[in-house]
Amino acid sequence: MTAEVDRLVDQLRRALEGEAWHGPSVLESLAGVTAEQAASHPIAGAHSIWELVLHLRSDYDLVLRRLAGDGRRLTAAEDWPACPAPTEESWQRTVRELEARSETLRQAVRDFPADRLDDPLVLGVPYTAYTQFIGVTQHNLYHAGQISLLKRALSK
Repeated sequence: MTAEVDRLVDQLRRALEGEAWHGPSVLESLAGVTAEQAASHPIAGAHSIWELVLHLRSDYDLVLRRLAGDGRRLTAAEDWPACPAPTEESWQRTVRELEARSETLRQAVRDFPADRLDDPLVLGVPYTAYTQFIGVTQHNLYHAGQISLLKRALSK
């Protein structure tokens, strides 16, 4: 693995699991969140924590799909999937699925040829492989901030 691929994999891990330089990662932000809290909408007009987690999972699915050569955009239902019944079991399953998609993408990045990082993943998608891989990190951190704000709103 090249140094650049190693750094991408590390940043993907940090954004989801922890040790991000800016503050809490996605999973650190989700610590202690119950299904009831995840499904609630403490800020009018904002997505719930659960909706954000499903949306993050969709981002992984999009990049994995592009790695497989499929350049289709996400449909609205794929981008913002409907939440399942708000049980603790389904909430924990949602979080585990996010973790699993992250690991699948990190392995795909490990396996990706470093000399192709500046190439598009698929024709018709104007972003390089590098931009899409680091974009998942950026997307995770953006929504980790939203999750933190929603948690604060829940405690008021």
